[in-house]
Amino acid sequence: MIFIATKVFITAALTGAVTPKDLNEHIPTTPEEIAEDAYNCWKAGAAIVHLHMRDDVGRGTMEPARFKKTVELLRARKECDVIICCTSSGTFDFSQSRTAHFKSIPEIEMGSYDIGTMNWGCAQVFENSPQFLEELAKCYKEYDVKPELEIFDMGMIGNAKHYLKTGILDQPLYCQFVLGVLGGMESTVENLQYLVRHMPENSKWSAFGIGKGHLPIMYAALALGADGIRVGLEDNVMYSKGVKASNVMLVERAIRVVKEFGKEIATPAEAREMLGIKPLVR
Repeated sequence: MIFIATKVFITAALTGAVTPKDLNEHIPTTPEEIAEDAYNCWKAGAAIVHLHMRDDVGRGTMEPARFKKTVELLRARKECDVIICCTSSGTFDFSQSRTAHFKSIPEIEMGSYDIGTMNWGCAQVFENSPQFLEELAKCYKEYDVKPELEIFDMGMIGNAKHYLKTGILDQPLYCQFVLGVLGGMESTVENLQYLVRHMPENSKWSAFGIGKGHLPIMYAALALGADGIRVGLEDNVMYSKGVKASNVMLVERAIRVVKEFGKEIATPAEAREMLGIKPLVR
């Protein structure tokens, strides 16, 4: 049974690991830029910020010190109660630890959980082995981090159901449907409908489309009763034809769309309650 949400939370995915700043100068890449952008997206109405880090030359990195500095700068804004979600897959250099920041930064409340291996962009293997997924789930349970299941195709829903059955994951799941990555499912309304129909019962869910799929998937997700929608420069660098986006612009448009659809914007506190995350304690 799918519960139709009356309140919708907005996730702002600010940076990503791949897109170069040459394509859009608004992509934040330093801890200072990322924390400032996260704060501004929260002020605009985002309940969750999804964080990646970049190294000194702009490549994705899992360096814990960069996560720590960004989180400290953001949490120094005492009024800001945004939910902090960090990636577990911010680089294709898998010699870097993908869990160290979750173990050392208690302010991280949510973490990405890419629940299967795939050919990313038909250029390289995005490896998420069964052994790693078990290790990551144990890490999240130990450090009280809510898994955000990033689902790129139907096989990953099968994995989610298996991990629920075996106790590696716990209900309720939070599914984030990612459509439009070459190697995964295309960003079509039909594909989103199919994934939503087959996700585990009682799951909370959100969705986004890459690039040109951004708006169609946003509208379709709202029509299908999504709990959340995701926007941001990690997924889409253009606001409209010939107009570069900023993260705040994309959040502000999502806010307008949700309200025009007749739904309310969930606050961070409300999103925590929806997702089963503990209230923020300062």
